[in-house]
Amino acid sequence: MSFPDDVQVLTDGVVTLRAHRPEDAPAVHEQCIDPVSQAWTTVPTPYSLDDARSFVGQRVPAAWREGHAVFAVEACDDDGIPRFCGTVELRDEGGHRAEVAYGAHPWARGRGIVGRALELLLAWGFDERGLQAVIWWANRGNWASRRTAWRLGFSCDGTVKRWLDQRDELRDAWVGVLHADDPRSPRTRWLEVPRIDAGAVVLRPFRPADDVDRVVEACSDERTAYWLGQMPSPYTCADAEEYLLSRGERAADGTGVTWAVADPSSDVLVGAVSLFDVKSGREAEVGYWTHPSARGRGVMTQACGAAVRHAFTPEDGGGLGLQRLLVFAAVGNTASRRVIEANGFVHIGRERRSTKVRDGSLVDTACYDLLVEEYR
Repeated sequence: MSFPDDVQVLTDGVVTLRAHRPEDAPAVHEQCIDPVSQAWTTVPTPYSLDDARSFVGQRVPAAWREGHAVFAVEACDDDGIPRFCGTVELRDEGGHRAEVAYGAHPWARGRGIVGRALELLLAWGFDERGLQAVIWWANRGNWASRRTAWRLGFSCDGTVKRWLDQRDELRDAWVGVLHADDPRSPRTRWLEVPRIDAGAVVLRPFRPADDVDRVVEACSDERTAYWLGQMPSPYTCADAEEYLLSRGERAADGTGVTWAVADPSSDVLVGAVSLFDVKSGREAEVGYWTHPSARGRGVMTQACGAAVRHAFTPEDGGGLGLQRLLVFAAVGNTASRRVIEANGFVHIGRERRSTKVRDGSLVDTACYDLLVEEYR
């Protein structure tokens, strides 16, 4: 093909996909030296203006000649002046398959521009290029990329360990696929983690920069470690970071909501409460732990009550609209059982030797549930 003459122009009236131009180089440079781009993409570091000129003038035309589709994204600012907003790409994988890739200029982020650009790109790829399947990859933890792919209808089929090469480091990767006959809309509900004022405590989303050390303190505590025998020991900052990331993944695939329980005056973490194994419209399990500094003050009883209320609140009221909650505790964990019983859960049975504690022994588990009509 002849670049740029044979590159189609695609537009939805707001966003335009077009061939890259030499004058895009300064904006490409701005994008690629941005810390977010450097953190999540494979752009060279350091990245110079000459690198940007080479990308626009050499790498993009070469990609088109090899069968890949690489478009510049353009949209107008508030004054109606067209701006370079990033690059989107379909990398030909053969067999009517392609890999999607995208990156946004900092100005374009949060404006829905890249999402619209990808809608144009995918429609063109499926309709004009005859693609049957498009794969999406992202470094694990790249929430902006995952949310964009989720909105477009990509699956998220899990994590591939140490797969994506970023500057000679193999990083864990999320992967998903969109087929030509798939709906271009989310496949699952991405559960939000709302801030809830529960009086003596606040339930809020985790903040990794603030909460990791407190999670380590709590999960290194002898009593917590004894009853939660499946936790790593010793418990490190890396374990806490993995815990927070995995809780975000539960929310993203619609299977769980986990809150940091915080002191209302300082906003310092004093525990955590979760609704997990969420089965939409049906049930979920409740889980929780308390930082040792907050024990004996009824903190977790109130936090658990707030989580229960959110679980049973109908979806149109901002809750999960569930019908039943389950919760389990080792028979000998009297503090945990007091939290459960104070929130009205009904004791429904006992599982023998089903909980493994820190010393490796198996102890009996008390089983409870609560129905929405009982809660009301």
